[in-house]
Amino acid sequence: MRLPIGLAAAVVFSCLLSCAFAEASDVKPGDLITPDNAAKVADLVSPGNLVLVKQGMQMKIVPTERLEWPPPYKTATEKYSPQVRLDEQGQLHNYVAGLPFPLLDPNDPQVAYKAMWNFSFRPAFTDDVDIRDVELASFRPGGVADDPIALYLFGHVGFYNNIGRTEVDPIPTDPDANTGIRYRFGAGPFVRPGSPFGWSFIRFRYMPPGVEDNVWMNGIRNTAERLSDILGATCDRCGMLGAFARTFDADSFFGFAAKIEDFDYKLLAVKPMLASVHAAGLPANRCVADGGRTICPENWELRQVYVIEADIKPQSWTQKIGNDGVTIPKRIIYIDSEGWFITASDQYDREGKLWKTVATFNTYRDHSSPGASTAVRPFKRIFQTAMVDEDVQTGISTVLSSPGHETPARETWFINQGVVTETTFTPGRYRTHRSFYEQ
Repeated sequence: MRLPIGLAAAVVFSCLLSCAFAEASDVKPGDLITPDNAAKVADLVSPGNLVLVKQGMQMKIVPTERLEWPPPYKTATEKYSPQVRLDEQGQLHNYVAGLPFPLLDPNDPQVAYKAMWNFSFRPAFTDDVDIRDVELASFRPGGVADDPIALYLFGHVGFYNNIGRTEVDPIPTDPDANTGIRYRFGAGPFVRPGSPFGWSFIRFRYMPPGVEDNVWMNGIRNTAERLSDILGATCDRCGMLGAFARTFDADSFFGFAAKIEDFDYKLLAVKPMLASVHAAGLPANRCVADGGRTICPENWELRQVYVIEADIKPQSWTQKIGNDGVTIPKRIIYIDSEGWFITASDQYDREGKLWKTVATFNTYRDHSSPGASTAVRPFKRIFQTAMVDEDVQTGISTVLSSPGHETPARETWFINQGVVTETTFTPGRYRTHRSFYEQ
């Protein structure tokens, strides 16, 4: 008898997880990982994340728990995944909704490309999301957790997807997809006094492989290739943001936000790794032990992870720009094999040296915050509570917290609730109708 796709994937994950615990017997639930015993997790975190542990990031090891996909997403996977395929270049064809490739074979020569497409169409939010009061704070070595060198607050960060929709009409495809736009992304405006008030960022991602993103910063058209750079170097009009937010690049939102087709991928390993999947802190706890440069203490658990190397294609536009030589040509990406989100990413400079590391902190809940009333869901969802992006060469770190620490006691994550529409993220409206983003 052939198992349903969702059940078959669960069986595979459970088997792999049993092996993961056997291989990682030195780490067990109840352990507290600190710089003093960081060696215990040397093979269970990325090289960059190990730097974070050695500098003070404390990890509370907790039991591994299953992550269930939202039922509509599971149904879409059952219905549409059998028709999905890749061509010889790793480009996706016949995708409609759900997970493109629910069962992967590590021996498949295209397995790394399939894992990346699974991440790109992961179950976290398929239709739309509005994240309110997102904080961006930068810290330097030797500082203190309650005194960042720069602090900014986005009123909103959100997506509107034209394809892969599973819960909010139109399902599964918005007619706006005829324009070639796969999704619209927006972040802004800055609303904290003293920051570049009103500054915003909009990105249109296109479905055709050869069509690069349209990007607007503060309503001004920018070139997409600059997004693989650090935000501070690419935003000449951002005032102090350009001076301090030196480790955060727009292509690292949620761990990786560049166009899938611009990179070549290869599978390095499928192995047990530690990841923060059931984070308890909301807002996430600034780590006192390292001066706020990471999130700690927080829950980490063993997960089965795909380790994938992403290298910029030789013909890609990202190889053609100078921009002081700070473009990221190589990333090692760690993807959870059940939730398909990125748990960590190490980024390498043009000389091949480890430059930056990303650690994401995620949780799995049916509500956006304690006491939520309107953002309560009929089932649990995966969403990100924080992301650390540290320059390991300088020790300067930027931490994205969602929600931020200045957020009033209210709901902040609205996933697949129709809060944003296809007209929300347009340059003119985003720039002139600021009242929507201050709700």
